[in-house]
Amino acid sequence: MKKLLVLMVLSVLTVFGSYASAAEFQVAVASNFQAPAELIAAEFEKDTGHKAVLAFGATGAFYAQIKNGSPVSIFLAADAKTPKQLDADGLAKAGSIFTYAQGALVLWSATADYVDDAGQVLKDGGYQHLAVADPDRAPYGAAAFELLKAWGLLDKLQQEQKLVTGENIGQTVQFVETGNAELGLVALSQVWKDGQFTSGSGWKVSPDLYSPILQDVVILKTAENDPAVQAFADYLKSEKAKEIILSFGYALP
Repeated sequence: MKKLLVLMVLSVLTVFGSYASAAEFQVAVASNFQAPAELIAAEFEKDTGHKAVLAFGATGAFYAQIKNGSPVSIFLAADAKTPKQLDADGLAKAGSIFTYAQGALVLWSATADYVDDAGQVLKDGGYQHLAVADPDRAPYGAAAFELLKAWGLLDKLQQEQKLVTGENIGQTVQFVETGNAELGLVALSQVWKDGQFTSGSGWKVSPDLYSPILQDVVILKTAENDPAVQAFADYLKSEKAKEIILSFGYALP
């Protein structure tokens, strides 16, 4: 009985100690990665006790905020360029950058059977609006413009005022969901889960029509000695996190 009591006390102290050392930190996340990030953060908290507080937005906007002193500990960007720029600016923890996912561009409509399996509907032009993300702020917007240029459509769509531009890729999807645009060039992860479109219809844009979308993570210098932040970065490489990332249509580096 005495031995059992000692074990129970030790167990309680262990649990108390783990929660006493639990930390909370701020994570900036590119909009395209919102759904998987929420699942990964929930699993991370269950497994470690640490809480990752997530904020979602455009990569370019987050860069400006971090430069202006935003209290972000770790940044999951939608490209590889921005974390490297933060490193060049002296704002990143040395050696902390790595690719956590490779994204894919998709032509998507909220209407079933609207998009054909070759994206011909985009060329045909029988739509009033095409939603794209701001190419200067969102890497998926830049990829969309690459596609439109490759197909010789950009100037025509701009002249006809058919482009609807979202501040980030999250707002771009909303334009299509709400019917403000019949079509959108968005991140596959936003409309894809477990091998199929979650709604509507879409065409996975051929990857040779835009530059690879390598999404990198960086720990900010202000959090370089924070073990909880490092633990979250390491967790992105775990098998559990990788399964979540793959289920949303991303490729792994």
